[in-house]
Amino acid sequence: MRAPTVLVALSAVGFGGLCPQVLAGCKLNTMAALPVTMDGLKPRVPAKINGADAWFILDSGGLWNMMSPAAAAQFKLSPRPFKGLQLQGVGGVFDVSAVNVKSFNLAGLPFTDVKFLVGGSEPGGGAAGLLGQNLLRIWDVDYDLANGVVKLVKPVDCADKPLVYWTQTQPYSMIKINGTSDREPHTGATLYINGAAAKVWFDTGASLSFMTLHTAARAGIKPDSPGVVEAGVIGGLGRDGAKTWIATFADFKIGDEEIHNTRLRFGDVRSGDFDLLLGADFFLSHHIFVATSQGKMYFTYNGGPVFNLNPQPAPAAPAEGSPDEGVQTSDAADFARRGTALAARHDFVRAIAELTRACELKPDEPQYFYERGMAHSGNGEASLAGADFDQVLKLRPNDLLALVARARLHAEAHDHPQAIADLDAADRVAPKEADVRLQMADLYDSSNAFSSAISQYDRWIAAHEVDSRRAVALASRCRDRAMLNQELNKALVDCNSALDLYSHENAWLESRGLVHLRRGDLNSSIWDFNAVIKSDPHAFWALYGRGVAQMRKGKTAEGQADIKAAEALHPGITAEATERGFSSSPQ
Repeated sequence: MRAPTVLVALSAVGFGGLCPQVLAGCKLNTMAALPVTMDGLKPRVPAKINGADAWFILDSGGLWNMMSPAAAAQFKLSPRPFKGLQLQGVGGVFDVSAVNVKSFNLAGLPFTDVKFLVGGSEPGGGAAGLLGQNLLRIWDVDYDLANGVVKLVKPVDCADKPLVYWTQTQPYSMIKINGTSDREPHTGATLYINGAAAKVWFDTGASLSFMTLHTAARAGIKPDSPGVVEAGVIGGLGRDGAKTWIATFADFKIGDEEIHNTRLRFGDVRSGDFDLLLGADFFLSHHIFVATSQGKMYFTYNGGPVFNLNPQPAPAAPAEGSPDEGVQTSDAADFARRGTALAARHDFVRAIAELTRACELKPDEPQYFYERGMAHSGNGEASLAGADFDQVLKLRPNDLLALVARARLHAEAHDHPQAIADLDAADRVAPKEADVRLQMADLYDSSNAFSSAISQYDRWIAAHEVDSRRAVALASRCRDRAMLNQELNKALVDCNSALDLYSHENAWLESRGLVHLRRGDLNSSIWDFNAVIKSDPHAFWALYGRGVAQMRKGKTAEGQADIKAAEALHPGITAEATERGFSSSPQ
Protein backbone atom coordinates (compact mmCIF):
# COMPACT_ATOMS: atom_id res chain seq x y z
CA MET A 1 0.00 0.00 0.00
CA ARG A 2 1.44 3.39 -0.93
CA ALA A 3 1.73 5.89 1.91
CA PRO A 4 -0.76 8.78 1.55
CA THR A 5 1.11 11.91 0.51
CA VAL A 6 -1.03 14.05 2.84
CA LEU A 7 0.66 12.42 5.84
CA VAL A 8 4.29 13.24 5.16
CA ALA A 9 4.33 16.92 6.08
CA LEU A 10 6.39 16.27 9.22
CA SER A 11 9.02 14.32 7.31
CA ALA A 12 9.23 16.97 4.62
CA VAL A 13 10.48 19.61 7.06
CA GLY A 14 14.23 19.76 7.73
CA PHE A 15 15.73 20.23 11.19
CA GLY A 16 17.77 23.40 10.92
CA GLY A 17 20.09 25.26 13.25
CA LEU A 18 22.11 22.26 14.47
CA CYS A 19 25.80 22.33 13.67
CA PRO A 20 27.40 19.15 12.34
CA GLN A 21 30.13 17.53 14.38
CA VAL A 22 33.28 16.78 12.36
CA LEU A 23 34.74 13.31 12.83
CA ALA A 24 38.02 11.89 11.65
CA GLY A 25 37.28 10.30 8.30
CA CYS A 26 33.56 11.07 8.18
CA LYS A 27 30.94 13.41 9.55
CA LEU A 28 27.90 12.39 11.58
CA ASN A 29 25.60 15.40 11.38
CA THR A 30 23.04 15.40 14.19
CA MET A 31 19.88 16.69 12.53
CA ALA A 32 17.79 16.35 15.70
CA ALA A 33 18.33 15.00 19.20
CA LEU A 34 15.09 13.81 20.77
CA PRO A 35 15.05 13.52 24.58
CA VAL A 36 13.43 10.21 25.56
CA THR A 37 11.78 9.50 28.90
CA MET A 38 10.86 5.87 29.50
CA ASP A 39 7.43 5.22 30.98
CA GLY A 40 7.88 1.57 31.77
CA LEU A 41 8.84 0.20 28.37
CA LYS A 42 7.35 3.09 26.40
CA PRO A 43 9.94 5.53 24.92
CA ARG A 44 8.25 8.94 25.11
CA VAL A 45 9.24 12.34 23.73
CA PRO A 46 7.66 15.65 24.79
CA ALA A 47 5.47 17.54 22.35
CA LYS A 48 2.83 20.25 22.21
CA ILE A 49 -0.43 20.01 20.26
CA ASN A 50 -1.69 23.52 19.52
CA GLY A 51 0.15 24.71 22.62
CA ALA A 52 -1.05 21.93 24.95
CA ASP A 53 1.51 19.58 26.49
CA ALA A 54 1.52 16.01 25.22
CA TRP A 55 3.73 12.94 25.05
CA PHE A 56 4.34 10.82 21.95
CA ILE A 57 5.87 7.37 21.75
CA LEU A 58 8.66 6.78 19.24
CA ASP A 59 7.39 3.83 17.23
CA SER A 60 9.93 2.50 14.77
CA GLY A 61 7.44 -0.24 13.87
CA GLY A 62 4.72 2.25 12.90
CA LEU A 63 4.22 3.38 9.33
CA TRP A 64 2.90 6.89 10.07
CA ASN A 65 2.28 9.29 12.89
CA MET A 66 -0.89 8.29 14.74
CA MET A 67 -3.12 9.19 17.65
CA SER A 68 -6.16 7.51 19.15
CA PRO A 69 -9.71 8.85 18.69
CA ALA A 70 -9.84 9.56 22.44
CA ALA A 71 -6.66 11.65 22.23
CA ALA A 72 -8.02 13.57 19.23
CA ALA A 73 -11.16 14.37 21.22
CA GLN A 74 -9.13 15.31 24.30
CA PHE A 75 -7.11 17.85 22.27
CA LYS A 76 -10.28 19.11 20.55
CA LEU A 77 -9.25 17.97 17.09
CA SER A 78 -11.77 17.07 14.39
CA PRO A 79 -10.71 14.03 12.32
CA ARG A 80 -12.05 13.66 8.80
CA PRO A 81 -12.88 10.31 7.17
CA PHE A 82 -10.11 8.52 5.32
CA LYS A 83 -12.07 6.28 2.99
CA GLY A 84 -10.66 2.97 1.90
CA LEU A 85 -7.79 2.81 4.39
CA GLN A 86 -7.49 0.21 7.14
CA LEU A 87 -4.47 -0.65 9.23
CA GLN A 88 -3.49 -3.92 10.85
CA GLY A 89 -1.64 -4.22 14.14
CA VAL A 90 -1.17 -6.86 16.82
CA GLY A 91 -4.72 -6.08 17.95
CA GLY A 92 -6.27 -6.71 14.53
CA VAL A 93 -7.59 -4.56 11.68
CA PHE A 94 -9.12 -1.15 12.34
CA ASP A 95 -10.43 1.84 10.39
CA VAL A 96 -8.66 5.19 10.46
CA SER A 97 -9.44 8.82 9.85
CA ALA A 98 -7.04 11.76 9.49
CA VAL A 99 -6.51 15.09 11.23
CA ASN A 100 -4.34 18.18 10.76
CA VAL A 101 -2.57 19.62 13.80
CA LYS A 102 -2.14 23.32 13.11
CA SER A 103 0.78 23.75 15.51
CA PHE A 104 2.94 20.80 16.54
CA ASN A 105 6.09 21.18 18.61
CA LEU A 106 8.35 18.15 19.00
CA ALA A 107 11.00 18.46 21.72
CA GLY A 108 11.28 22.19 20.99
CA LEU A 109 11.22 21.86 17.18
CA PRO A 110 8.20 23.71 15.69
CA PHE A 111 6.10 22.36 12.81
CA THR A 112 2.88 23.57 11.22
CA ASP A 113 -0.03 21.75 9.64
CA VAL A 114 1.14 18.27 10.65
CA LYS A 115 -1.00 15.32 9.56
CA PHE A 116 -1.84 12.34 11.79
CA LEU A 117 -3.81 9.19 11.23
CA VAL A 118 -6.49 8.72 13.89
CA GLY A 119 -7.58 5.23 14.91
CA GLY A 120 -6.96 2.19 17.05
CA SER A 121 -6.45 2.07 20.77
CA GLU A 122 -4.40 4.11 23.22
CA PRO A 123 -0.65 3.63 22.79
CA GLY A 124 -0.12 3.55 26.57
CA GLY A 125 2.48 5.34 28.66
CA GLY A 126 0.16 8.36 29.00
CA ALA A 127 0.93 9.23 25.38
CA ALA A 128 -1.35 10.96 22.92
CA GLY A 129 -0.02 9.02 19.96
CA LEU A 130 2.87 7.54 18.02
CA LEU A 131 5.63 9.00 15.86
CA GLY A 132 6.33 6.52 13.11
CA GLN A 133 8.67 5.77 10.25
CA ASN A 134 7.61 8.77 8.20
CA LEU A 135 9.69 10.72 10.73
CA LEU A 136 12.32 8.15 11.68
CA ARG A 137 13.38 6.97 8.24
CA ILE A 138 14.35 10.41 6.91
CA TRP A 139 17.92 9.90 8.14
CA ASP A 140 19.92 7.30 10.02
CA VAL A 141 18.74 6.81 13.60
CA ASP A 142 20.90 6.46 16.71
CA TYR A 143 18.88 4.76 19.47
CA ASP A 144 20.43 5.22 22.91
CA LEU A 145 17.39 4.62 25.09
CA ALA A 146 19.54 3.68 28.08
CA ASN A 147 20.83 7.27 28.11
CA GLY A 148 17.51 8.82 27.18
CA VAL A 149 18.17 10.10 23.67
CA VAL A 150 17.38 9.23 20.06
CA LYS A 151 19.26 11.14 17.37
CA LEU A 152 18.43 11.58 13.72
CA VAL A 153 21.83 11.53 12.02
CA LYS A 154 23.02 12.32 8.49
CA PRO A 155 26.38 10.65 7.72
CA VAL A 156 28.61 12.42 5.23
CA ASP A 157 31.64 10.81 3.54
CA CYS A 158 31.41 7.73 5.77
CA ALA A 159 31.17 5.10 2.99
CA ASP A 160 30.91 1.69 4.70
CA LYS A 161 32.87 2.64 7.82
CA PRO A 162 31.28 1.11 10.96
CA LEU A 163 29.33 3.90 12.63
CA VAL A 164 29.88 2.62 16.16
CA TYR A 165 31.05 6.00 17.43
CA TRP A 166 30.21 5.37 21.11
CA THR A 167 32.91 2.80 21.82
CA GLN A 168 36.49 2.18 20.79
CA THR A 169 36.96 -1.10 22.66
CA GLN A 170 33.66 -2.90 23.14
CA PRO A 171 32.84 -5.66 20.64
CA TYR A 172 29.89 -4.77 18.43
CA SER A 173 27.54 -6.61 16.12
CA MET A 174 26.33 -5.78 12.63
CA ILE A 175 23.36 -7.04 10.65
CA LYS A 176 22.26 -6.16 7.14
CA ILE A 177 18.82 -4.53 7.05
CA ASN A 178 16.23 -4.29 4.33
CA GLY A 179 15.82 -1.10 2.37
CA THR A 180 12.82 1.04 3.31
CA SER A 181 10.24 2.64 1.03
CA ASP A 182 6.70 4.01 1.15
CA ARG A 183 5.45 0.48 0.51
CA GLU A 184 7.81 -1.18 3.03
CA PRO A 185 8.87 1.39 5.64
CA HIS A 186 9.81 -1.03 8.43
CA THR A 187 13.38 -1.58 9.57
CA GLY A 188 13.66 -5.32 8.96
CA ALA A 189 16.27 -8.05 8.74
CA THR A 190 16.67 -11.82 8.88
CA LEU A 191 17.78 -13.63 12.02
CA TYR A 192 17.85 -17.29 13.03
CA ILE A 193 15.98 -19.07 15.84
CA ASN A 194 17.06 -22.65 16.48
CA GLY A 195 18.53 -22.53 12.98
CA ALA A 196 15.28 -21.43 11.31
CA ALA A 197 15.29 -18.14 9.40
CA ALA A 198 12.88 -15.51 10.68
CA LYS A 199 11.96 -12.05 9.41
CA VAL A 200 12.40 -9.52 12.20
CA TRP A 201 11.09 -5.98 12.54
CA PHE A 202 12.75 -3.59 14.98
CA ASP A 203 9.86 -1.97 16.81
CA THR A 204 10.34 0.52 19.65
CA GLY A 205 6.55 0.83 19.87
CA ALA A 206 6.26 -2.77 21.10
CA SER A 207 7.13 -2.92 24.81
CA LEU A 208 8.04 -6.60 24.69
CA SER A 209 9.81 -8.64 22.05
CA PHE A 210 7.82 -11.59 20.74
CA MET A 211 7.49 -13.96 17.82
CA THR A 212 4.44 -15.43 16.15
CA LEU A 213 3.02 -18.84 16.99
CA HIS A 214 3.99 -20.09 13.53
CA THR A 215 7.58 -18.90 13.93
CA ALA A 216 7.94 -20.66 17.27
CA ALA A 217 6.57 -23.85 15.73
CA ARG A 218 9.17 -23.66 12.94
CA ALA A 219 11.78 -23.42 15.69
CA GLY A 220 10.33 -26.57 17.31
CA ILE A 221 8.33 -24.90 20.12
CA LYS A 222 4.55 -25.13 20.63
CA PRO A 223 2.31 -24.06 23.53
CA ASP A 224 2.17 -27.64 24.83
CA SER A 225 5.94 -28.25 24.56
CA PRO A 226 7.76 -29.12 27.80
CA GLY A 227 8.75 -26.10 29.89
CA VAL A 228 6.42 -23.65 28.11
CA VAL A 229 4.45 -21.35 30.44
CA GLU A 230 1.51 -19.06 29.75
CA ALA A 231 2.44 -15.37 29.72
CA GLY A 232 -0.88 -13.53 29.49
CA VAL A 233 -2.45 -11.47 26.73
CA ILE A 234 -0.75 -8.66 24.83
CA GLY A 235 -2.64 -5.95 22.99
CA GLY A 236 -1.92 -3.64 20.10
CA LEU A 237 -3.67 -0.79 18.35
CA GLY A 238 -6.75 -2.86 17.50
CA ARG A 239 -9.54 -4.13 19.72
CA ASP A 240 -8.26 -7.69 20.08
CA GLY A 241 -5.54 -9.23 22.20
CA ALA A 242 -3.20 -12.13 21.62
CA LYS A 243 -2.50 -14.98 24.04
CA THR A 244 1.20 -15.49 24.67
CA TRP A 245 3.59 -18.07 26.11
CA ILE A 246 7.25 -18.03 27.16
CA ALA A 247 9.71 -20.77 26.24
CA THR A 248 13.44 -21.42 26.18
CA PHE A 249 15.00 -21.35 22.71
CA ALA A 250 18.33 -23.08 22.34
CA ASP A 251 19.83 -20.69 19.82
CA PHE A 252 19.02 -17.11 18.83
CA LYS A 253 21.36 -15.53 16.26
CA ILE A 254 21.11 -11.92 15.14
CA GLY A 255 23.92 -10.63 12.97
CA ASP A 256 27.25 -11.33 14.68
CA GLU A 257 25.59 -12.01 18.01
CA GLU A 258 24.48 -15.43 19.18
CA ILE A 259 22.48 -16.13 22.34
CA HIS A 260 22.05 -19.59 23.80
CA ASN A 261 19.17 -20.91 25.92
CA THR A 262 17.33 -17.61 26.06
CA ARG A 263 13.70 -17.27 27.12
CA LEU A 264 11.46 -15.53 24.61
CA ARG A 265 7.77 -14.75 24.29
CA PHE A 266 5.64 -16.07 21.45
CA GLY A 267 1.97 -15.51 20.77
CA ASP A 268 -1.09 -16.12 18.65
CA VAL A 269 -0.52 -12.83 16.85
CA ARG A 270 -2.02 -11.62 13.59
CA SER A 271 1.21 -10.91 11.78
CA GLY A 272 1.34 -8.30 9.05
CA ASP A 273 4.54 -9.48 7.39
CA PHE A 274 6.92 -10.32 10.22
CA ASP A 275 7.94 -13.40 12.15
CA LEU A 276 9.34 -11.63 15.18
CA LEU A 277 9.30 -8.14 16.69
CA LEU A 278 12.28 -6.92 18.71
CA GLY A 279 10.76 -4.30 20.97
CA ALA A 280 11.72 -1.63 23.46
CA ASP A 281 13.17 -4.24 25.84
CA PHE A 282 15.75 -5.13 23.17
CA PHE A 283 16.46 -1.46 22.44
CA LEU A 284 17.03 -0.72 26.14
CA SER A 285 19.55 -3.52 26.44
CA HIS A 286 21.48 -2.29 23.39
CA HIS A 287 22.88 0.86 21.86
CA ILE A 288 21.63 0.67 18.26
CA PHE A 289 22.58 2.66 15.17
CA VAL A 290 20.25 2.09 12.23
CA ALA A 291 22.40 3.06 9.26
CA THR A 292 19.79 3.09 6.50
CA SER A 293 22.33 4.94 4.38
CA GLN A 294 24.50 1.78 4.41
CA GLY A 295 21.76 -0.86 4.62
CA LYS A 296 23.16 -1.97 8.00
CA MET A 297 22.43 -1.86 11.70
CA TYR A 298 25.18 -1.70 14.34
CA PHE A 299 24.62 -2.53 18.00
CA THR A 300 26.39 -3.19 21.28
CA TYR A 301 25.04 -4.86 24.40
CA ASN A 302 24.44 -2.64 27.44
CA GLY A 303 24.21 -5.48 29.94
CA GLY A 304 21.18 -6.25 32.06
CA PRO A 305 18.35 -8.76 32.18
CA VAL A 306 16.76 -8.72 28.71
CA PHE A 307 19.18 -11.13 27.02
CA ASN A 308 22.32 -12.91 28.16
CA LEU A 309 24.43 -11.95 25.13
CA ASN A 310 27.88 -13.04 24.06
CA PRO A 311 28.94 -10.62 21.29
CA GLN A 312 31.44 -11.83 18.72
CA PRO A 313 34.75 -9.93 18.32
CA ALA A 314 34.54 -6.75 16.31
CA PRO A 315 35.30 -7.30 12.60
CA ALA A 316 36.72 -3.81 12.04
CA ALA A 317 37.59 -0.56 13.77
CA PRO A 318 34.66 1.80 14.36
CA ALA A 319 34.30 5.35 13.18
CA GLU A 320 36.25 7.80 15.32
CA GLY A 321 34.48 10.35 17.50
CA SER A 322 30.74 10.92 17.85
CA PRO A 323 28.10 13.58 17.41
CA ASP A 324 28.45 14.33 21.14
CA GLU A 325 31.96 13.00 21.65
CA GLY A 326 30.46 10.26 23.83
CA VAL A 327 30.27 12.50 26.91
CA GLN A 328 27.33 12.22 29.30
CA THR A 329 26.31 15.57 30.68
CA SER A 330 25.37 16.42 34.25
CA ASP A 331 22.16 18.19 33.30
CA ALA A 332 19.17 17.28 35.50
CA ALA A 333 17.16 16.15 32.48
CA ASP A 334 19.92 13.74 31.45
CA PHE A 335 20.02 12.21 34.93
CA ALA A 336 16.24 11.87 34.86
CA ARG A 337 16.13 10.19 31.47
CA ARG A 338 18.86 7.74 32.42
CA GLY A 339 16.96 7.06 35.63
CA THR A 340 13.71 6.21 33.87
CA ALA A 341 15.59 3.93 31.48
CA LEU A 342 17.12 2.05 34.43
CA ALA A 343 13.72 1.83 36.11
CA ALA A 344 12.24 0.37 32.93
CA ARG A 345 14.77 -2.46 33.25
CA HIS A 346 13.92 -2.86 36.97
CA ASP A 347 17.36 -1.63 38.03
CA PHE A 348 15.66 0.48 40.68
CA VAL A 349 18.64 1.18 42.96
CA ARG A 350 20.66 2.81 40.17
CA ALA A 351 17.51 4.46 38.81
CA ILE A 352 16.81 6.09 42.17
CA ALA A 353 20.40 7.34 42.40
CA GLU A 354 20.15 9.00 38.96
CA LEU A 355 16.74 10.50 39.70
CA THR A 356 17.94 11.77 43.08
CA ARG A 357 20.66 13.75 41.28
CA ALA A 358 17.98 15.17 38.99
CA CYS A 359 15.88 16.20 42.00
CA GLU A 360 18.91 17.78 43.69
CA LEU A 361 19.89 19.74 40.59
CA LYS A 362 16.37 20.97 39.93
CA PRO A 363 14.28 20.74 43.12
CA ASP A 364 11.44 22.81 41.63
CA GLU A 365 10.71 20.28 38.83
CA PRO A 366 7.79 18.04 39.93
CA GLN A 367 8.29 15.55 37.08
CA TYR A 368 11.58 14.32 38.53
CA PHE A 369 10.01 13.67 41.94
CA TYR A 370 7.19 11.80 40.22
CA GLU A 371 9.64 9.60 38.32
CA ARG A 372 11.65 8.91 41.47
CA GLY A 373 8.42 8.10 43.30
CA MET A 374 7.56 5.55 40.63
CA ALA A 375 11.03 4.01 40.97
CA HIS A 376 10.66 3.83 44.77
CA SER A 377 7.26 2.20 44.27
CA GLY A 378 8.73 -0.34 41.89
CA ASN A 379 11.40 -1.08 44.48
CA GLY A 380 8.78 -1.75 47.16
CA GLU A 381 9.51 1.47 49.08
CA ALA A 382 5.98 2.76 49.56
CA SER A 383 6.74 5.41 52.18
CA LEU A 384 9.53 6.96 50.09
CA ALA A 385 7.30 6.84 47.01
CA GLY A 386 4.53 8.55 48.95
CA ALA A 387 6.88 11.31 50.08
CA ASP A 388 7.88 11.96 46.46
CA PHE A 389 4.26 12.09 45.31
CA ASP A 390 3.50 14.48 48.19
CA GLN A 391 6.31 16.72 46.94
CA VAL A 392 4.93 16.62 43.40
CA LEU A 393 1.53 17.74 44.66
CA LYS A 394 3.12 20.46 46.78
CA LEU A 395 4.82 21.83 43.67
CA ARG A 396 1.88 21.15 41.32
CA PRO A 397 -1.33 20.54 43.34
CA ASN A 398 -3.46 19.24 40.47
CA ASP A 399 -0.92 16.82 39.00
CA LEU A 400 -3.16 14.07 37.64
CA LEU A 401 -0.63 11.24 37.48
CA ALA A 402 0.74 11.95 40.97
CA LEU A 403 -2.79 11.89 42.41
CA VAL A 404 -3.47 8.52 40.76
CA ALA A 405 -0.07 7.12 41.80
CA ARG A 406 -0.61 8.18 45.43
CA ALA A 407 -4.13 6.72 45.31
CA ARG A 408 -2.60 3.40 44.24
CA LEU A 409 -0.27 3.44 47.25
CA HIS A 410 -3.23 4.11 49.58
CA ALA A 411 -5.28 1.36 47.94
CA GLU A 412 -2.44 -1.15 48.27
CA ALA A 413 -2.19 -0.22 51.98
CA HIS A 414 -5.99 -0.73 52.29
CA ASP A 415 -6.40 2.93 53.24
CA HIS A 416 -9.56 3.22 51.19
CA PRO A 417 -10.73 6.69 52.38
CA GLN A 418 -7.41 8.31 51.38
CA ALA A 419 -7.35 6.42 48.08
CA ILE A 420 -10.86 7.62 47.28
CA ALA A 421 -9.98 11.20 48.25
CA ASP A 422 -7.07 11.24 45.79
CA LEU A 423 -9.17 9.62 43.08
CA ASP A 424 -11.95 12.16 43.58
CA ALA A 425 -9.36 14.94 43.18
CA ALA A 426 -8.01 13.24 40.03
CA ASP A 427 -11.55 12.95 38.66
CA ARG A 428 -11.99 16.71 38.91
CA VAL A 429 -8.91 17.47 36.78
CA ALA A 430 -8.80 14.54 34.33
CA PRO A 431 -10.03 15.17 30.77
CA LYS A 432 -13.24 13.28 30.08
CA GLU A 433 -11.58 11.05 27.49
CA ALA A 434 -8.32 10.49 29.41
CA ASP A 435 -6.88 6.99 29.26
CA VAL A 436 -5.94 7.21 32.95
CA ARG A 437 -9.63 6.88 33.81
CA LEU A 438 -9.30 3.13 33.32
CA GLN A 439 -6.67 3.03 36.08
CA MET A 440 -8.87 5.23 38.24
CA ALA A 441 -11.80 2.87 37.74
CA ASP A 442 -9.70 -0.11 38.81
CA LEU A 443 -8.50 1.74 41.93
CA TYR A 444 -12.03 2.81 42.89
CA ASP A 445 -12.97 -0.85 42.41
CA SER A 446 -10.19 -2.10 44.69
CA SER A 447 -11.31 0.45 47.30
CA ASN A 448 -14.88 -0.96 47.15
CA ALA A 449 -16.20 2.32 45.72
CA PHE A 450 -18.16 0.46 43.07
CA SER A 451 -20.47 3.32 42.01
CA SER A 452 -17.51 5.61 41.38
CA ALA A 453 -15.72 2.81 39.54
CA ILE A 454 -18.72 2.33 37.24
CA SER A 455 -18.76 6.06 36.48
CA GLN A 456 -15.10 5.90 35.41
CA TYR A 457 -15.66 2.76 33.33
CA ASP A 458 -18.60 4.51 31.64
CA ARG A 459 -16.42 7.41 30.55
CA TRP A 460 -13.50 5.29 29.46
CA ILE A 461 -15.60 2.79 27.48
CA ALA A 462 -17.47 5.60 25.71
CA ALA A 463 -14.18 7.10 24.50
CA HIS A 464 -12.42 3.81 23.61
CA GLU A 465 -14.50 1.89 21.13
CA VAL A 466 -11.45 0.18 19.60
CA ASP A 467 -9.07 -0.94 22.33
CA SER A 468 -7.67 -4.30 23.38
CA ARG A 469 -8.50 -3.42 27.03
CA ARG A 470 -12.17 -2.77 26.30
CA ALA A 471 -13.12 -6.34 27.24
CA VAL A 472 -11.44 -5.95 30.64
CA ALA A 473 -13.32 -2.71 31.26
CA LEU A 474 -16.66 -4.26 30.26
CA ALA A 475 -16.12 -7.28 32.50
CA SER A 476 -15.10 -5.08 35.43
CA ARG A 477 -18.19 -2.90 35.03
CA CYS A 478 -20.27 -6.07 34.89
CA ARG A 479 -18.83 -7.31 38.20
CA ASP A 480 -19.28 -3.96 39.94
CA ARG A 481 -22.94 -3.86 38.93
CA ALA A 482 -23.31 -7.38 40.27
CA MET A 483 -21.73 -6.33 43.57
CA LEU A 484 -24.13 -3.40 43.84
CA ASN A 485 -27.11 -5.48 42.65
CA GLN A 486 -27.91 -2.72 40.16
CA GLU A 487 -28.62 -2.60 36.42
CA LEU A 488 -28.32 -6.36 36.16
CA ASN A 489 -29.54 -6.52 32.56
CA LYS A 490 -26.78 -4.09 31.56
CA ALA A 491 -24.31 -6.09 33.64
CA LEU A 492 -25.21 -9.25 31.72
CA VAL A 493 -24.70 -7.46 28.40
CA ASP A 494 -21.28 -6.28 29.58
CA CYS A 495 -20.15 -9.74 30.65
CA ASN A 496 -21.44 -11.36 27.47
CA SER A 497 -19.67 -8.73 25.35
CA ALA A 498 -16.40 -9.34 27.18
CA LEU A 499 -16.75 -13.10 26.82
CA ASP A 500 -17.50 -12.73 23.11
CA LEU A 501 -13.97 -11.35 22.83
CA TYR A 502 -12.28 -13.78 25.26
CA SER A 503 -14.56 -16.75 25.78
CA HIS A 504 -12.47 -18.65 28.34
CA GLU A 505 -11.56 -15.88 30.78
CA ASN A 506 -12.35 -17.37 34.21
CA ALA A 507 -12.76 -14.07 36.05
CA TRP A 508 -15.40 -12.95 33.59
CA LEU A 509 -17.30 -16.23 33.73
CA GLU A 510 -17.27 -15.86 37.51
CA SER A 511 -18.63 -12.31 37.21
CA ARG A 512 -21.39 -13.47 34.88
CA GLY A 513 -22.20 -16.24 37.35
CA LEU A 514 -22.67 -13.60 40.05
CA VAL A 515 -24.98 -11.63 37.76
CA HIS A 516 -27.06 -14.77 37.06
CA LEU A 517 -27.18 -15.41 40.82
CA ARG A 518 -28.44 -11.87 41.46
CA ARG A 519 -31.09 -12.34 38.78
CA GLY A 520 -32.23 -15.64 40.27
CA ASP A 521 -31.16 -17.69 37.26
CA LEU A 522 -29.65 -20.42 39.43
CA ASN A 523 -28.97 -23.00 36.73
CA SER A 524 -27.06 -20.49 34.57
CA SER A 525 -25.06 -19.29 37.57
CA ILE A 526 -24.10 -22.86 38.50
CA TRP A 527 -23.06 -23.55 34.89
CA ASP A 528 -20.69 -20.54 34.93
CA PHE A 529 -19.31 -21.37 38.37
CA ASN A 530 -18.73 -25.01 37.38
CA ALA A 531 -16.70 -23.88 34.37
CA VAL A 532 -14.57 -21.61 36.54
CA ILE A 533 -13.99 -24.22 39.26
CA LYS A 534 -13.09 -26.90 36.71
CA SER A 535 -10.30 -24.65 35.46
CA ASP A 536 -9.33 -23.24 38.87
CA PRO A 537 -10.39 -25.26 41.94
CA HIS A 538 -9.17 -22.40 44.17
CA ALA A 539 -11.60 -19.80 42.79
CA PHE A 540 -13.23 -18.97 46.14
CA TRP A 541 -15.88 -16.56 44.82
CA ALA A 542 -17.05 -19.17 42.32
CA LEU A 543 -17.17 -21.79 45.08
CA TYR A 544 -19.10 -19.47 47.37
CA GLY A 545 -21.49 -18.41 44.60
CA ARG A 546 -22.14 -22.02 43.63
CA GLY A 547 -22.76 -22.86 47.27
CA VAL A 548 -25.35 -20.10 47.55
CA ALA A 549 -27.05 -21.24 44.33
CA GLN A 550 -27.08 -24.87 45.49
CA MET A 551 -28.66 -23.94 48.82
CA ARG A 552 -31.31 -21.83 47.11
CA LYS A 553 -32.15 -24.91 45.02
CA GLY A 554 -32.56 -26.93 48.22
CA LYS A 555 -29.26 -28.81 47.91
CA THR A 556 -28.16 -27.85 51.40
CA ALA A 557 -25.32 -30.34 51.88
CA GLU A 558 -23.69 -29.55 48.54
CA GLY A 559 -24.10 -25.83 49.14
CA GLN A 560 -22.62 -25.90 52.61
CA ALA A 561 -19.66 -27.93 51.37
CA ASP A 562 -18.91 -25.33 48.71
CA ILE A 563 -19.21 -22.43 51.17
CA LYS A 564 -16.95 -24.22 53.65
CA ALA A 565 -14.35 -24.80 50.90
CA ALA A 566 -14.53 -21.12 49.89
CA GLU A 567 -14.06 -20.00 53.50
CA ALA A 568 -11.03 -22.27 53.86
CA LEU A 569 -9.46 -20.68 50.78
CA HIS A 570 -10.37 -17.12 51.74
CA PRO A 571 -11.32 -16.60 55.40
CA GLY A 572 -13.86 -13.81 55.62
CA ILE A 573 -15.54 -14.50 52.28
CA THR A 574 -18.82 -15.29 54.05
CA ALA A 575 -18.85 -11.94 55.87
CA GLU A 576 -17.93 -10.08 52.67
CA ALA A 577 -20.56 -11.88 50.61
CA THR A 578 -23.22 -11.36 53.26
CA GLU A 579 -22.41 -7.65 53.38
CA ARG A 580 -22.97 -7.56 49.61
CA GLY A 581 -26.30 -9.32 49.96
CA PHE A 582 -25.38 -12.74 48.55
CA SER A 583 -27.68 -14.62 50.86
CA SER A 584 -28.18 -18.37 50.63
CA SER A 585 -31.88 -17.98 51.37
CA PRO A 586 -34.40 -17.72 48.50
CA GLN A 587 -34.96 -14.18 47.24
